[in-house]
Amino acid sequence: MSTLVQHALAAAARGWHVFPLRPGSKVPALHGEKSCPRTGSCTTGHVGWERRATRDPDTIRRCWSTGAFNVGIATGPSGLVVVDLDLPKSPAAVVGQDGCSRAGIEWGRDVLTDLCVRGNHDLAELFGTRSVSTARGGEHLYYRAPADVQLRNTAATLGPMVDTRAAGGYVVAPGSSTPDGAYEVTDDLDPAPLPGWLVQALTPKPRTAVSAPVLRSSARLDAYTSAAVRGERDRVAAAQPGTHGKTLFIAAVALGRHVGDGRLSSTTAEVQLHAAAAHMISDRCDCTDAKVRRTITEGLRAGATTTRPSQPGSPGAPAPELFSTQGAA
Repeated sequence: MSTLVQHALAAAARGWHVFPLRPGSKVPALHGEKSCPRTGSCTTGHVGWERRATRDPDTIRRCWSTGAFNVGIATGPSGLVVVDLDLPKSPAAVVGQDGCSRAGIEWGRDVLTDLCVRGNHDLAELFGTRSVSTARGGEHLYYRAPADVQLRNTAATLGPMVDTRAAGGYVVAPGSSTPDGAYEVTDDLDPAPLPGWLVQALTPKPRTAVSAPVLRSSARLDAYTSAAVRGERDRVAAAQPGTHGKTLFIAAVALGRHVGDGRLSSTTAEVQLHAAAAHMISDRCDCTDAKVRRTITEGLRAGATTTRPSQPGSPGAPAPELFSTQGAA
C-alpha cells in the first residue's frame, strides 16, 4: 500500500473527507464543470470536489490505486476551519502592510500571535491544536468548526499572510508534497475548538439591504436608456446562484454600450448595477464586493468599446455580442 493512500485513509479515519489532488500539485485531480462527462455521479449534473470528497475506505483505496495522488481535505464537510499562516512572497512584501511593519512581525504566525496578544486572548488556546508545516515553510492550524455558524474561506481578513479554509475550501493533507517541499505534521494533536474570538472575527457580518437608486427625470436620461437601465438592473437582481458572474457581465456590457455612445454616465451605470447585485454578495456564494465591482468595470469597458447601431431597434441592427466571462464574479 502506497504512503499516500495511507495518509488518505488516516485522514478519513479521523472523520475527514478527502479527495485526490494531481501528483505533486495542490490542484484537484477531479474533472471540472467544463470538462464534465455527465456520467456516473455527474449524470444529473456536475458534482464538484467538495461533494465528491469521501471517508469511505474502499473508494479511497480504489482511487489511489490508479495514481500517486496528493491528498486534499475538504474542510467544510470535515467540520474543520484551517488557519493558513504564510511566509511573505518576498522581503519587500512585508513592509508597509498593516500589522506587519512592526519589529518582530515577519510572517503569518507572527501576525496571528500579535492579534491574539493585543486582544488579551489565550495563546495556549490558540496554538494548542493540530499543526502541519506547509511546502513553502508556512503552517496550517486545524480547528473544529463551530456548530452554530457556517464559516467560509477568507483571505487576509485576520491580517496579511493569514488566510482561512472552511466551507467551500480545502487544504493539502500531510504526506503530500509539491516541488516546493512536503506537508508534515508538526504537532499531532486533535483539532481544538476554534477560539471564540476567531469565530467572531471570521463570522460573515450581516449586510445592510441596499435598494436600487430610483431613476429620476433629473438624471436626464432618454426614455430608451432609462428602460435599458431598469431592464438590466432587474435582470441582475433576479440572477440565480451559478449565473451571477455571467448575468452581471452581460448586463454591464449592455449598459456599457449606452456609456460608449454618450447616453449614460459610467457612474450611473456602476451605481445601478452594484445596487442590483447586492444580493450576490453573501455567505451562500463566493462572490465578493471586489469581484462584483471588477465584473461591472470590465463589462462596462467592453460594452463602451463595442460598435452599436446609432438608432436603437433599427431594422437590420446586429444582435448583441456575448463577451467572455473571464474575470467575472
